[in-house]
Amino acid sequence: MRNLFDVKFNDLEDYFTSIGEKKFKASQVFEWLYKHHEYNIDNFSNLKKEIREKLKNDFSTSMIKIKKYEEGKDVRKYLFLLEDGNYIEAVLMHHDYGYSLCVSSQVGCNMGCRFCESGRLKKVRNLDVHEMVEQILIIEDDMHLRIDRVVIMGIGEPFDNYDNIVDFIKIINDAKGIGLGSRHITVSTCGLVPKILEFADLSLQVNLALSLHAPNDEIRNQIMPINKVYNISKVMEALRVYLSKTNRRVTIEYVMIKGINDSIECARELSNLLKGMNVYVNLIPYNETNNLQFKKSDRINEFKDTLLKLGINTTVRREFGGSISGACGQLRSKEV
Repeated sequence: MRNLFDVKFNDLEDYFTSIGEKKFKASQVFEWLYKHHEYNIDNFSNLKKEIREKLKNDFSTSMIKIKKYEEGKDVRKYLFLLEDGNYIEAVLMHHDYGYSLCVSSQVGCNMGCRFCESGRLKKVRNLDVHEMVEQILIIEDDMHLRIDRVVIMGIGEPFDNYDNIVDFIKIINDAKGIGLGSRHITVSTCGLVPKILEFADLSLQVNLALSLHAPNDEIRNQIMPINKVYNISKVMEALRVYLSKTNRRVTIEYVMIKGINDSIECARELSNLLKGMNVYVNLIPYNETNNLQFKKSDRINEFKDTLLKLGINTTVRREFGGSISGACGQLRSKEV
């Protein structure tokens, strides 16, 4: 049985038309789900009982469950139990502008980035659309707040779950759905070139972040196995196509690892690589874990200053969740 949170608005309109009902009933259902946060179809009181029964026969509204959460300064990490017994995590962060949520897109991850905890558990499966949508709804219900921004940067490589990610974005962006503005949604990729090119043609106007993390193939090969499939040259070529088609600035994510990619020469190489492109660099302080040997760089400010002097817009990501293993690169999708 299909989950109702998997269904895009236009597909729900088509469903009602197919059963001989007016398609405006899709608006009523979406209003119950996403405006009133009512998930029991029996309580959709402005729909006739026979329509509610039909919906219950055709769709499930079962949801993932909060197993536990941990809190730190301005951050709360959720561990979710999925219906098949797998686990994922999501992280809610409080900023000056409001609340942002880092959602997961897969159980495990096959990209195997050497510095990332999530990659230590190989991909078990893709998340369904409803399992991503429900991370938002359940946390909003739990915290009694409105999530202002969503970043698809949790466990998994979003573009390795491409079709579901696109549907997820359409549902949360839809004014009748969760209603997040395009520019309040960011999807991150480690560089799956065919999907970057495909995404460029969708005109979704959401933000794209590229996890680059190295200025040359020698270093990137050491820490990101995907580079042996799509090297920096191929990724940059795809990025140029994306920029020309979308006219949207791209974030270059660069985790700062001591002694690996944090030299001033690396900064100069990175500057040469990105010069003239509509991008900015977001330097990410490396979040150390007990399982991996990498260390946080102590040259972040020097690296940033070098890039700025060379004309590259650069910021340093605020650190969230390190004390609860909820920071960038620390998420796992299993109970430990």
